Amino acid sequence: MDSQGHILVVDDDNEIRKLVADYLQRHGYRASEARDGVEMRRALDNDRPDLVVLDLMLPGEDGLSLCRDLRAKSNLPVIMLTARGDEIDRIIGIEMGADDYLGKPFNPRELLARIKSVLRRVRVAPVVAGDARRLRFAGWTVDCTARHLIDAQGLIVPLSGAQYRLLMVFLNHPERVLDRDKLVDLTLGREATPFDRSIDVQISRLRQLLRDNGREPAIIKTVRNGGYVLAAAVERLAG
Repeated sequence: MDSQGHILVVDDDNEIRKLVADYLQRHGYRASEARDGVEMRRALDNDRPDLVVLDLMLPGEDGLSLCRDLRAKSNLPVIMLTARGDEIDRIIGIEMGADDYLGKPFNPRELLARIKSVLRRVRVAPVVAGDARRLRFAGWTVDCTARHLIDAQGLIVPLSGAQYRLLMVFLNHPERVLDRDKLVDLTLGREATPFDRSIDVQISRLRQLLRDNGREPAIIKTVRNGGYVLAAAVERLAG
């Protein structure tokens, strides 16, 4: 019986892949390995993991394409491994739906901490008041069971796991300014690092889903030198 969870490690570097897998197994996880996209898909078909650690630079189909494909089909959590200092790739990785990223070279202890943090947030849904199953705001409704958005015409808009968690943070703190450090802590469970743009990218993507004008947003507003605020009242519905 898995005590912690099942992690799929996708990396074409045999040494790194085996080091990570062995380290995770020593800490109570079940770990599977894949060298490329073909092996990753085969592993996913055989036994769905709880989280994928996905290297950006892979032979054939790269990690960004694989992450985008994963996100189109499921909310399976993804931690992207990128070359340290490659800010553009990290931002694109978040845009593709990665839940977090870690630059190479990395300390296995830090990767383990990121895995624990992402899994904790995936397994424990954000708390909503009372017996609310749906939240309504600014013409939108969030189904807290299916974890998707519904627009005023009833059209369903899928959310990635990271997008859902970020939106729920705002919905649980409506009309309250949240700075970037607070948002990183509440969504990723870690402190924001210098030049960490992941939250800004996620908010930009969330605004696009909400059809919120990026230049003059009306739902998620930017507060100069303060952070971001959900500028809408939230109604909690039981069913």
